[in-house]
Amino acid sequence: MSNMVLRNNLKVLRAKHNLTQEQLAERAEVTRVTIHYVERGKWIPSTVLSLKIARVFGIPVEEVFYLENPKDFNDPTKKNP
Repeated sequence: MSNMVLRNNLKVLRAKHNLTQEQLAERAEVTRVTIHYVERGKWIPSTVLSLKIARVFGIPVEEVFYLENPKDFNDPTKKNP
């Protein structure tokens, strides 16, 4: 499990809920830059921030963030969200 990578559905969720990075940031009480880095996978959010983001969308945190094995990413037999 140590080779797992944290991925997220932030961009898709923001589009579905018609939110900009700035609007999501305001609702999660962080900066737009923080949302940008989390969305791009450049920064791993704290548990508290992950829960705040999930709450903004009204869904479980597992629907926002998920673990992925990098070697599965290039395997066509594995389904990627």
